[in-house]
Amino acid sequence: MGLCCGMIGLPNVGKTTVFNALVGAGAVAANYPFSTVETNVGIAPVPDPRLATLAAVFHSKKVTPSTLEVRDIAGLVEGASQGEGLGNQFLAQIREVDALLHVVRCFQDPDVVHVGGGVDPVKDIETIETELMLADLETLERRKQRLDKRVRAGEAAAGKELAFVQKLAVLLDKGEWLRGQPFSPDEQALLQELQLLCAKPVLFVANISEGMRPDDPLVEPVRQLADKKGARIVVICGQFEAELSALPPEERQAYLDELGMQESGLVRLTKAAYELLGLITFFTAGEEEARAWPVRQGTKAPAAAGKIHSDMERGFIRAEVYTYSDLMTYGTVAAIREKGLYRLEGKEYVVKDGDVVYFRFNV
Repeated sequence: MGLCCGMIGLPNVGKTTVFNALVGAGAVAANYPFSTVETNVGIAPVPDPRLATLAAVFHSKKVTPSTLEVRDIAGLVEGASQGEGLGNQFLAQIREVDALLHVVRCFQDPDVVHVGGGVDPVKDIETIETELMLADLETLERRKQRLDKRVRAGEAAAGKELAFVQKLAVLLDKGEWLRGQPFSPDEQALLQELQLLCAKPVLFVANISEGMRPDDPLVEPVRQLADKKGARIVVICGQFEAELSALPPEERQAYLDELGMQESGLVRLTKAAYELLGLITFFTAGEEEARAWPVRQGTKAPAAAGKIHSDMERGFIRAEVYTYSDLMTYGTVAAIREKGLYRLEGKEYVVKDGDVVYFRFNV
């Protein structure tokens, strides 16, 4: 589907441990900086209990969850924007993702080296964000130089864009994150074209050690900073999640039940990342397969059909739609039809989260 999250942070904060637990990969997690040199890429299933229920209703032979692409990007260090620690390479990798999962070390462990000499979550966040801002300022300066030439050539549109570039540079100089700023629709379009690092949505992942509470003094400053930025935070213990993910699914849930936990931290993280990308889920369900499909909020029916197959988008006729909640209320598709809740929707229909859809199309 082309949408992905990138895990960023300083070295030795637990990014690769969390990544491995999230996607079930076997990437190297070592106690030295830059143990991740090449970006690790994995696919994480998005847990959704509605899918299992649909599969049970339709006696589906196959169940396919929605997935999320996650990239484990090597740790950044101070000076990354100037090439320190292979910084230019890693910054380019960050530029390719759609959202950032900023893993922050909120645990003390003398056996795990901290590149800054001591654990200070807020300082660590500031280090990473400063490097991203400096990289964006370089991008804006190069853009400004090109725009200056166009302005001197008399291009009116270039003057408007130049003013916006200068506005962005002022915000970055003040240490302001660009995501969430009150830009006009035209400015938002220009911002998207610039592909700036500081314009990406961020989810802070506070990585704690086993036995720590989510309101630990090391976590609270991160929570306050997230609130100030209008960002979200998920608190997890990466080591616990890695051990939990290694268990068979039935043992995993039994262990969570024993601990009095409804769901793992990874489930909360995956759901939050999914929402961060602005995704919703629609379903297709039948005897052969029950499947969850991720689409952007605001996606119209033909484009949603195209997620299944491009032929379905090109030959789209209509969408036959009912909701998961109506199915749970009335029990069968026949009962939904009797209640007049089975709908025929055309090309302008915007797919909603929880829709169960059957697409009609010409080959």
